[in-house]
Amino acid sequence: MKLYRRPSEFAWWVTNRAYFLFVVRELTSVFIAGYGVVLLVLLQRLAAGPQTYAAYLRFLASPGMIFFHLVALAAALYHSVTWFRLAPQAMPVRLRGRRVPPPAIVAAGYAAWGAISLVVVWIVLRGPR
Repeated sequence: MKLYRRPSEFAWWVTNRAYFLFVVRELTSVFIAGYGVVLLVLLQRLAAGPQTYAAYLRFLASPGMIFFHLVALAAALYHSVTWFRLAPQAMPVRLRGRRVPPPAIVAAGYAAWGAISLVVVWIVLRGPR
C-alpha cells in the first residue's frame, strides 16, 4: 500500500500574509542565535588575553560586523514586538478570577521592556566608577 503524500510547494508560506509574517518571525531567531555566538566568542577572546581581545574588538568594528549588529537588532526588535502582541493568546492572564484584557497585557510587557531598557541605559551612561 502506498501512502498519499500531499504535494506542497517549497515557498508555500509566501502565498499567505499570515504565514509569511510567521516564518519571518521564526527566522529572526537565526540572527539572535548568531549574535549569541558573537558574544560567546567575545568572552572566549577576553579570557585569551588583551591582544586577542583587542584584535576581536577591531574585527567587531568592521563594516560587515556593524551591519550584522544592525540586522540582529532589527530582528530582535521585530521578534520582541510580535511576541508582545501574541503574548495574550499564548498565555491568558487571570487576576482575581477575571481575565485581564489583552491590551493591558501588551501594555505591561512594553512597560517592563521600557523600564529594563532605561536601567540598562543608565548603567551604560554612568560608566565605570
